[in-house]
Parts: sequence; structure tokens; C-alpha cells
Amino acid sequence: MTALYVRGLNKSFGGLRVTGNIELAVEPGERRLIIGPNGAGKTTLFNLITGEFVPDSGTISLFGRDITRAPARRRAHLGLARTYQIITLFPRDTILRNVTLALLGLSPLRWNAFLDLARQDHLTHRAREALARVGLEAIAERQLAETSYGERRRVEIAMALAQAPKVLLLDEPFAGLSIDERRELHKLLTAIPREVTVVMIEHNMDVALDLADRITLLHFGEVMVEGTRADVVADPRTREVYLGS
Repeated sequence: MTALYVRGLNKSFGGLRVTGNIELAVEPGERRLIIGPNGAGKTTLFNLITGEFVPDSGTISLFGRDITRAPARRRAHLGLARTYQIITLFPRDTILRNVTLALLGLSPLRWNAFLDLARQDHLTHRAREALARVGLEAIAERQLAETSYGERRRVEIAMALAQAPKVLLLDEPFAGLSIDERRELHKLLTAIPREVTVVMIEHNMDVALDLADRITLLHFGEVMVEGTRADVVADPRTREVYLGS
């Protein structure tokens, strides 16, 4: 059974076709890298998988369950989590509270308008565990606005990991990071256990190449090349549309 199976996925906005008959089969525990030039449809594909966009046609399955028409919140409960290319956090809250709020979204407690998060020890404990995984537990009480860009990237990953996902989608996690920050994030992603299937969009292939088991190259919303790292890098179509040679 595949962890994530996308079949015949199509999406257009007006007369602009963004994805065209995308086929994607990701095995449990796999590290899949999605690459392609700007405008290739990479983030749109993620938005379709997570339910933020509704496909015009095609199907999406998560561990054999059809989630094509499931609302985004239901997909999160089924084990799908993601990060975003543009960081969207609460800068005036602490790091810990940001992660705790992510956990609250999966809890029945979210319907309680008078809930005191500080008293929810089970959520706070899980949030601290997630922050420890990304090396931020020591600054958990720091206001997010006082953190670096690289630390905020790690906070976002902690928020996703705290939800105990089965499939984790990462949208350009290395974007905007310094060399040292990239090195730290690389170690963090390498340490994610294989119980979690990871699908990652990354524009800088040099940074993420050795993380991938298989690579999918998108171009104009279609899968152009797919295979092992060696196969994709050696394919002349990759060099033509992505590597620029």
C-alpha cells in the first residue's frame, strides 16, 4: 500500500492549467523530492493534497483511503501535515504557544473558547517534545518575534512533527537559510524516523539531493521525469528545464 497516491490530478484557474494529469506514488517511509522551475505547479500540488484547493479531476489517496473530497481538517486527523514556503506563525506569542496551538487544532478542546492553554499540561508536554526534536526547547518561552528566520523555520517543522504525521509535506524548508542554518536543518530532517513519509519541494537541488530516495521533476504542471537520484540527474530533460544546460 502506498503512503500517498495521486492519480490523474488536474487543476486550472480560469484558462490557466496549473497541474495536468499528475501521477505520484510515494511509498511508506520514502523521502520524495519534488523539483521544477518556478511556476511548475509544485506548491499547487501540495495545496491539492492538503485540501486547500479542490481538484478539477483526479484522485488523492492516503494509505489507501480516498481523501480527494475530504476537508483539510480531516486530512490532518488522518496523518497529513505540512509546512509552507512562506512562514505563517504568530510573532507575538512564544515559540511554545505556537506549537501548542498547532496541537490544539487536532484536539476536541479547540471548541472551548474559554480554554486556558497554560493549564493543558498534556499539550504543553507534547509541544516541548517537538521543540526538543528541532533543538529549540531551551528557548521555548521566547517570543517568536525575537527569533531568527532559521529558528522560525524549525518552529514550523516542530509544529508539523508535534501532530505525529504519517506523511509530512515540506515546502522549500531550506529557502532563505544561511549555510550554517541549512546544515542544521539538514541534520534535523535526516533524523526524522522512517515511520514518517516525507515529500519535500526544494528549489535548490544541491541542498536536498542526498535526502531523497526518489525525485519527481514537474514542468508546466506535468511530471516530466521521475526516478532515482542518479536517473533524474542524468536525464537530459532535467538539465534542459531545471539545471539550465
